[in-house]
Amino acid sequence: MSRDVFQTALFEINREETRKRTEEELEKARVYSKVGIVRREIKNTPSYEPREHQGTNAINKPCEDVAIYNAQREIDLKQAYERVEKGLRALKRVERQIIEMRYLDDEDVNDYNVYMELHLSERSYYRRKSGALYKMAFAMGLEVYVVDETA
Repeated sequence: MSRDVFQTALFEINREETRKRTEEELEKARVYSKVGIVRREIKNTPSYEPREHQGTNAINKPCEDVAIYNAQREIDLKQAYERVEKGLRALKRVERQIIEMRYLDDEDVNDYNVYMELHLSERSYYRRKSGALYKMAFAMGLEVYVVDETA
């Protein structure tokens, strides 16, 4: 009976979706650390021709919409960067090097370059990279669980 309770307490991880979300978060952090935030500009083109239309009582405030978007985007990117920093602290030295070199340093670095520079075998590299991504996912709270629809 205790085994049934234990099995129901465990959830299966959706490994592919978890990896994807973690890589997306790493990409946000890389962009934020390299560029900062790219702010949106207001698109306000005056039209001098009269337009005949009925009122919808909808108020269009493009300046406020852009300001809200820029402020929220900056908060989101900063939080992503802080989550990645927290996740990196949970890793061992080699795992941290793999993640930093592959995802955070440059955009055009591929796996081959990283494992050759770190003098790792291809198999060892991919095993460590996978483990590091999942450790980061748990540290950042990005894990995705498989939903059992039969239950």
